[in-house]
Amino acid sequence: QGVLEGVKLPLTPTSLRSSMAGIPWRIFRSYSSASTKEKANRNGTCERTELLEVLKARAKQLQGSNVPEVTVSKVELAPLDNDKYQEAVAPGPKEKQPVPRAWGDGLARSSTWAKKLQKEMYIQQLKVEQGLPTAASQLALEGQAKLEVKADTKAKPKAKSTKTPKIPKTKAAAAWSQSSSGPHSKPRVVEVKEGAELKRPQRVPKDKSNQQVLQQTILSNLECFLFLQQPEEAERYLLLCHSSPVKRKVLNVGAYNIVMRSWARKGCLNRIERLFSMLKPAGLRPSLDSYAVALECMGRNQSPPKAILRYLEQMNSDGFHVDELFQKCLFEADEKDMVLWAIRTVQPNYQLPLPPSPQICKSSLLQDFYSRETMVSYPKLDFSVKELQECFQEQLEMELKNTITIESVEASKPLTPEATKARELLGALRSQWHAAVLQALQNSKRSMARPKRLSKYSILYPYLCLLPDEEYVDIMLQVVNDLSPQGESLAVLARELGSKVYDRYIIQRKLRSCQLEKVQEIYEKYIQLLAKDNQPKQYLPREYWEKLVAEAGFGPSLNLKNCSWPCVLLMRLGMHMLELLVKTVKVPRNILNHRLESKPIPVLYHVYSFYSTWQVGLIKPHPILSQLVANAAETTLTFNSSAMPMLCPPLPWTSPHFGAFVLNDTKLMRFMDETIHHQLLLEQCPLVNLHPVLDALNQLGNCAWKINQPVLDIIISIFNDKGDEKLDIPPPLSEAPKPPTAPGHSSTWSKSLKHELFLCKKKTAEMHSLRMDALYKLSIANYVRDKVFWFPHNMDFRGRTYPCPPYFNHLGNDVTRAILLFAEGRPLGPRGLDWLKIHLINLTGLKKRNALQERLEYANEIMEDILDSADHPLTGRKWWMATDEPWQALACCMEIAKASRSPDPAAYISHFPVHQDGSCNGLQHYAALGRDLSGAASVNLVPCGLPQDVYSAVAQQV
Repeated sequence: QGVLEGVKLPLTPTSLRSSMAGIPWRIFRSYSSASTKEKANRNGTCERTELLEVLKARAKQLQGSNVPEVTVSKVELAPLDNDKYQEAVAPGPKEKQPVPRAWGDGLARSSTWAKKLQKEMYIQQLKVEQGLPTAASQLALEGQAKLEVKADTKAKPKAKSTKTPKIPKTKAAAAWSQSSSGPHSKPRVVEVKEGAELKRPQRVPKDKSNQQVLQQTILSNLECFLFLQQPEEAERYLLLCHSSPVKRKVLNVGAYNIVMRSWARKGCLNRIERLFSMLKPAGLRPSLDSYAVALECMGRNQSPPKAILRYLEQMNSDGFHVDELFQKCLFEADEKDMVLWAIRTVQPNYQLPLPPSPQICKSSLLQDFYSRETMVSYPKLDFSVKELQECFQEQLEMELKNTITIESVEASKPLTPEATKARELLGALRSQWHAAVLQALQNSKRSMARPKRLSKYSILYPYLCLLPDEEYVDIMLQVVNDLSPQGESLAVLARELGSKVYDRYIIQRKLRSCQLEKVQEIYEKYIQLLAKDNQPKQYLPREYWEKLVAEAGFGPSLNLKNCSWPCVLLMRLGMHMLELLVKTVKVPRNILNHRLESKPIPVLYHVYSFYSTWQVGLIKPHPILSQLVANAAETTLTFNSSAMPMLCPPLPWTSPHFGAFVLNDTKLMRFMDETIHHQLLLEQCPLVNLHPVLDALNQLGNCAWKINQPVLDIIISIFNDKGDEKLDIPPPLSEAPKPPTAPGHSSTWSKSLKHELFLCKKKTAEMHSLRMDALYKLSIANYVRDKVFWFPHNMDFRGRTYPCPPYFNHLGNDVTRAILLFAEGRPLGPRGLDWLKIHLINLTGLKKRNALQERLEYANEIMEDILDSADHPLTGRKWWMATDEPWQALACCMEIAKASRSPDPAAYISHFPVHQDGSCNGLQHYAALGRDLSGAASVNLVPCGLPQDVYSAVAQQV
């Protein structure tokens, strides 16, 4: 994957400072390299309190018994610490680092450094106590801690004494200090800070977003215990939250319902009654879900009618009707059946309520479309029911595997002895890494689960138990395999690791809730609407799916209860997994040079780099690993199944929570992390008002595609022959500009030499990124070259639609669009060939201001060049290469050649897509809304002999 320069994750400084537990917001900003001089200057401008934090972290690192410190190209490299994550972004100390003689040399174990840092920390402590504000602390994720440490506090001016107060080892203190490294005691300043925090009274976070994060974290923790079938742990955690003034303020009835659900599955009604009794003192009322859980439990253990009747009467007194249980509640597995059994115990003749009649969108703009009188049958795909069933099974198998490994299109070079040896070494190393990471993960979980010291309990433990250990190891090692030599943002990698765990957890929930079985059952009937060998049905895909769900009646709901994890949780989980990788994945130092000492050194390093005054964290691979991977020249690529086109028609969107992939979780609307305003508006919108949006996305998703194989083969041949930047085929890194020879030490380099080296490095990084992007697209296209596939769609907050697969889709560049064809063809008709010729001239960029008839005449004049391009694309006159969109132009030349040479061009079946775009689409909307005739004419909304250009018209007036 390409180098992610300029990555900006969508989180605001305010929200991150207050809610990212241990991860300040600066970690998410862009980064760039900086010279040693710039680094020193920037350190001087950093806040004193931040320097205090990094000095503390640095002292811990130096106090460790064997902590390697490596300097490569003037960039500081250090192992990832587990205490807090400030050191991923905080400035490092100004001391000069020793330059190692070889990879992996140079141990930072000087006792004078430690003394110097202790002195600097003491000075910084005095400055802090004299009135400087302390850095914002974080909301504690550790739910087992009984005391809450409030963030956003300030140190008291003129503290009584700088001596360390004697503080008892409370659970809160241990929660913050649970991961100190080395056998030495903690620096005094940290203990002073903890003491001050422990003395402060508990307060509810003022920021509403903080409360939401804390509430979401509590619900996520309880959901984990529910999934792990640990009702005792769930109730214990709920009681801890209930006894905490801070957490009790954010507890809602949903938290109690989750714990009651875990007991309902065990049939423990007395536990549920106890939780019911806790709601009123907490200022909460039972919800409809609360009664559904109680009835499920009574149905499961076949409670007497008297007990069931008591709950039904209480439910009725709270304003709920029994029918609402089946109309508004979501059920998993056999929960619905258990509730129905309980109700029929006291009401034997009770029948499930009839599904509500389908609501019809009342928009005046779409009145004719949704009118039952004019409804027509949905267009059929050119597939039989059996073929679509086979496609569905193939797609399901891919999603169940989570990832898919495909062959790369890069020409496999002759397998040299060096490549063979490198592959053998990599294979052996990966086997060792797998065992080492697995052992480290299991040790980490054992240490978290020890009941000896409750303060050591990490809230991450249940999240590390949701999947089999092997799956966590596979997720972590995939990071090592995919990491580019330039490294990756620490925050991006942590978020990616946490998200992958979450995605697999959601799939496991769908499997356990029996949702997949119901989806399979309904999909088998749904494809009858799309298959060619079935009777036409007058339904839209969304309507037909909803009809089939209503007819299914029993079984689990197709929507899961909300269980999203907060960003802070994903980051902390990812950070822990990265820490395990950095600490355990090692390689022999002499693996490429046997003259060196045989000593294991880390494969991954935590690197500091700069962007403006911000110091951010990167994870970089050791040069040894990069060299091994380059020598091995492996020819496979691994993708998440959600990054691939679907091999069957997507599930229709029926709500903001259901649609697209079979198992992979997909959001209807894309939104930035922690930016939930638009998502909340979407939740509040009546579903009937979303029907036009859902139907539009379903229509786009049901369009089948296939690969234009002749064009793909030509592109791959150029890609493997050093590329061609003029044709938008990125060249390999072997064609990158060679940096000039830099004599002596970097301090003696001239400014122009440094700038030239910087430009070479930047160009190399850009070439690598573009090459990888093209490699991914072409490899995916080559994988599906003989298949028919579909692109599920979703939208952004503006209503603009996008294909869900990110790498290869029809909204890509010229290369991607040229290799895509519609899977279903249509006869060109009497004027179809003329429109293909006009489209070709549009792709050339010529005749932009000419009438359509003039463009058609020009196409007929150059017909000889068009046919030559189609017949001899790489050896002929190469007319197509001089166009604005060369690859689409070549594909169009080939289509025109086939159509014009067919016996009857009008009957020729064409699969060729023609991309069209509006003229200044935003101005078109303004002109239409304002009934602006002159504006409409300038953006081609009214008939005109020549195409209009609004930019030229504005330029003339200005």
